[in-house]
Amino acid sequence: MLLRLLIIEDNREFADYLHRGLTYEGYRVEVMGSAEQGLEELHRQHPDLIILDIMLPGIDGMVACRNFRSMGYTGPILMLTARNSVNDRVTGLDSGADQYMVKPFDFEELLARLRALFRRVGIDSQILSYGDLDLDVNLRAAYRGEKEILLTPTEYDLLVYFLKNPTRILSREELITNVWKQSTDSDYSVLDVYISRIRHKLGSPTLIRTVYATGYILKV
Repeated sequence: MLLRLLIIEDNREFADYLHRGLTYEGYRVEVMGSAEQGLEELHRQHPDLIILDIMLPGIDGMVACRNFRSMGYTGPILMLTARNSVNDRVTGLDSGADQYMVKPFDFEELLARLRALFRRVGIDSQILSYGDLDLDVNLRAAYRGEKEILLTPTEYDLLVYFLKNPTRILSREELITNVWKQSTDSDYSVLDVYISRIRHKLGSPTLIRTVYATGYILKV
């Protein structure tokens, strides 16, 4: 099940940027341009997390945040603003926000903040594990021990397939067919490059091993 995000942001260009990026990362995203619209949306559905801009037309983000909490919303609220004073941050957190991000920010940092918020509130997750490698399917996040591993979408899909088939030799044909959804006459060199990148990111000891003239295996 996809995690549902409600973005309340009046800057259409920035809201579209967030919508595209977060949808690509596997979230189900709704965008509202005002706090009033956000409050109406909250009556219709219960998002897993709210991304809330402070500088909104009409009801501002601080008031909206307090209203969300008074309505009984208990999910995480991530507040966005262009203001970076200590007083603004304190006021935002006191209004009921869980975290506070100052624009502009790096999109990878936003993803990390979302994952941290979901872990904090204990959102139900599907975990695939092998050895000291864990992959949270809902949050699309991988961990080796205490280290978080940042993956591209294709790297993530490959690692999911390995974790669903541990200790089994996987041919290049099978990997390309099931991950890329392409015929087996594809160029194997692309697959080999992705495997090399995943190995590098996972570090030592190596978990994905080459099986000569056959393919690869996830094995300690």
